[in-house]
Amino acid sequence: QVQLVESGGGLVQAGGSLRLSCAASGRTFSSYAMAWFRQAPGKEREFVAGISWSGGGTQYSNSVKGRFTISRDNAKNTVYLEMNSLKSEDTAVYYCAAEDSLRTIIATNAPRYWGQGTQVTVSS
Repeated sequence: QVQLVESGGGLVQAGGSLRLSCAASGRTFSSYAMAWFRQAPGKEREFVAGISWSGGGTQYSNSVKGRFTISRDNAKNTVYLEMNSLKSEDTAVYYCAAEDSLRTIIATNAPRYWGQGTQVTVSS
């Protein structure tokens, strides 16, 4: 089991930046691939970015590629999502998630472990 707590959300103007953090506790953090998902009002949850357990592999959705960067610090049991050039369509609740492998996250879109979410609102 792993417990996940997101932070760093808030209100930002279009074109601005935010950095989300996800702190993990429980089983060894470094054994999990991590990902960020988001869900906007009235829309389905969607994959945003994922990172392998070592940090050596990353994946991004086309909508955020080139603007968002996922990273992790296994010594701090934390994964980050650096969001730049934010757009109004990035407004959503952002969730941190964990699974045994990045391949499984991509294939299923349903990691086993989830945080409670943090709201990101981008004003235009």
